[in-house]
Amino acid sequence: MLSRDEILKPIWYAFTALDVDRNGKVSKSQLKVLSHNLCTILKIPHNTSALEEHFKDDDEGPVSTQGYMPYLNMFILDKIQANFDFNELNKMCWTLSAPKRISSKHLLISGADTFKVWCIFNFLSEDKYPLHIVTEELEYFLRRLFAAVGCSWNEDRFEDYKMQLSVKKKNLNAWELIELIGLGHFTKGINTQTLSMGINVVFQELVMDVIKQGYMMKKGHKRKNWTERWFELHLNYMSYYVSEDLIEQKGCISLDRNCCVESLPDKDGKKNLFIIKCVEKSFEISASDKKTKQEWIQAIQDCIVRIRQGLSSPHRESRQKRREMRNRLKAEQEMMENRMRKLQLANERKQAQLEAMTKNLQEASMRGDLEEQRRLQTQNELLDQYRRDLEQEKMARMQMEEKVVEKASEVEQYWQRTQELEEMYSQLKKALDDERQAKEDEEALRILQARCTNTTFSVHIQYSKFRATTLCRTFVCFICRLLQEEANKRLELEKIHQQQQEILSQSQKEKEELERERREKESALQAAQEQLESLRRQREGAQEEYMAITKKLERAANKTKNWKHRVSKQEGLLRIISPGTKSPAKITNWGPAAFTETELNELERIWQENNN
Repeated sequence: MLSRDEILKPIWYAFTALDVDRNGKVSKSQLKVLSHNLCTILKIPHNTSALEEHFKDDDEGPVSTQGYMPYLNMFILDKIQANFDFNELNKMCWTLSAPKRISSKHLLISGADTFKVWCIFNFLSEDKYPLHIVTEELEYFLRRLFAAVGCSWNEDRFEDYKMQLSVKKKNLNAWELIELIGLGHFTKGINTQTLSMGINVVFQELVMDVIKQGYMMKKGHKRKNWTERWFELHLNYMSYYVSEDLIEQKGCISLDRNCCVESLPDKDGKKNLFIIKCVEKSFEISASDKKTKQEWIQAIQDCIVRIRQGLSSPHRESRQKRREMRNRLKAEQEMMENRMRKLQLANERKQAQLEAMTKNLQEASMRGDLEEQRRLQTQNELLDQYRRDLEQEKMARMQMEEKVVEKASEVEQYWQRTQELEEMYSQLKKALDDERQAKEDEEALRILQARCTNTTFSVHIQYSKFRATTLCRTFVCFICRLLQEEANKRLELEKIHQQQQEILSQSQKEKEELERERREKESALQAAQEQLESLRRQREGAQEEYMAITKKLERAANKTKNWKHRVSKQEGLLRIISPGTKSPAKITNWGPAAFTETELNELERIWQENNN
């Protein structure tokens, strides 16, 4: 059973032949004639009023193709039976379309061969309108044609032609294929009769669905005689004719799932026998040779197997497989193209990202260069600052050394003064001893000169007290002045120490800040770190020197304190001048109030002991 798509192809040519203005519209009268002819060939009862009823809303003017297709499907194609002759339909549509398209004067093939090429094109063309044949099907047709005529296939020439078609992005229509075969573009050098025979063989195989054909001997049913017949094997039947011109058909063998074919032994002088067993009758046939016999048995058996499996003829199945293969390849190609487009888009996005990254890297590089310049500038500034700080520290150290030298000289002077105080202390002791000796002399004089007047004695005592008082006052003033100077110098040293502590704390803060910046930019300031480390070591050396100097100063201060303590032990000898008491002052030969009451009592006690 033919598919609806195959029946529509020749009808489409007939309809387009009636479309004179090429606008896709045909008049209603022409559609009536076409519909009547289709119903006649397809053996369908024709309803003349159906077309009028279908187009009653469009009674005037041409009718569009969209309007005719529903009518064609509903009133013609849906009623098709399997007993119509498809070749007659092709001939009718060819008669309508060929005169307007083909001029047989310049073609090398006959009109019948042109019709067969047209039918072959309809069989191999795609089910899309306008109809065209792809290069794969064209190659299949040419290969079958050259195989039928027994000539070699020129593949290189066809590849060049296929390249031209791919450059033009064009597929062949029916009229271009007829011109290609009729002008001998690929069949140049082949005899016209041979080419006609090859076209007929391909037409029989593809269009007429002839699986195998040839002469064989058939045994009659009534007379039992053997007669030569021309056999044609189709999928569902096997017909036989008087001759290969197919004018007189003698019978038909229907094939179904219950049929079978078997080989027979030679008998009655006939060789290469085989039998086709059907439900109603059997047919004995004799082939020309064993090879032909085996080929026929194999072909008939293959048809029976296909009928049982519900498959179509080999040529139609092969065409369907080729279409499926093309569709699959096309789908894969489209998928590949979509994938390539996606990959291209992804590549473009990646390229844009790479360009953006490159731009960012360039900007980052520029920023890094600027940062490096700023870093180097900062490093240079820091180095300059460190140099200045180092110079300041060196200056401060030098000043400190100078101050230390000054303090050392002051300590030395203080030591000298202390020695002078010791000498003065020894002189004072000596004076006290002289005073004691004077007292003893005085006592002796008083004993020896008992008669001396009180006035003379008083004068001597006052003179002695005055002399002692004057000496004590001078010494006390000197000690006070020396202590005041020492206190002032100590205050100056404390101020200097405080300033040094402030400088050290400020330097420590700056060091911590620089250390934090160094940690943040450790990778970029590796070289500066080494310089900072060296500067830090120099600073620590300066601090150690400062600590050593501070310790020296502390030792000097402690020594000063020791001397002060030693002087303070002699507090009984060194008295600060203070107002006297209201009681009458006692007078000695050193003057009035030269001694305290305790000292006089002690002296009196010693004098009494000596007297006793």
